[in-house]
Amino acid sequence: MEFNEKLQQLRGKKNLTQEQLAEQLYVSRTAISKWESGKGYPNIESLKGISKFFSVSIDELLSGDELISLAQTENSSNIKKIYGFLIGVLDAMAIAFILLPLYGKTEGGYIYSVNLLSFTETTTINIIIYWFLFIVMIMVGISELIVTHFDKELWYGFATKCSVVLGIVAICFFAVAREPYVTMLLFLLFVMKIFIIMKRAKLR
Repeated sequence: MEFNEKLQQLRGKKNLTQEQLAEQLYVSRTAISKWESGKGYPNIESLKGISKFFSVSIDELLSGDELISLAQTENSSNIKKIYGFLIGVLDAMAIAFILLPLYGKTEGGYIYSVNLLSFTETTTINIIIYWFLFIVMIMVGISELIVTHFDKELWYGFATKCSVVLGIVAICFFAVAREPYVTMLLFLLFVMKIFIIMKRAKLR
């Protein structure tokens, strides 16, 4: 007997609706429906909850093949989550471009390295664009961390696309603005981000 049939049988014995079982396991009714239709398996935590609620062992719920499949899925999901957090952290690291002394400031015939808070050696419009780009990058990074934590794959895809486009725009803009240190660091972060995105995309 497959897991979905066992779950239906156990639920039937307790005379519970899918919605009532969902409330007991702290999941959505859609999740119960998905499990019972054989379209997916619960994660480890939900599986423990099912095992405890019905007083059966996990071995009784899942066959050997199903356990292997679940373990592979769980492992893949965890790795994807780690990659998601890494991409979010890389974007949130844009705060470093505000705080680190990456900009040249001429004073008394000497050039000093200053951070963006002290940088005045360009036009006001450029300063506004600098701040805008970095603040948006930080916000995108934070949003990626949030949607990764809550497993919102659709929103994560949208945030990642925004991140890639923003990265390209920022590199091009700072290259034109002749900010070599900023351009180089942005490019390195961009390459790292693309590498992680590609690795994540290969996971099922």
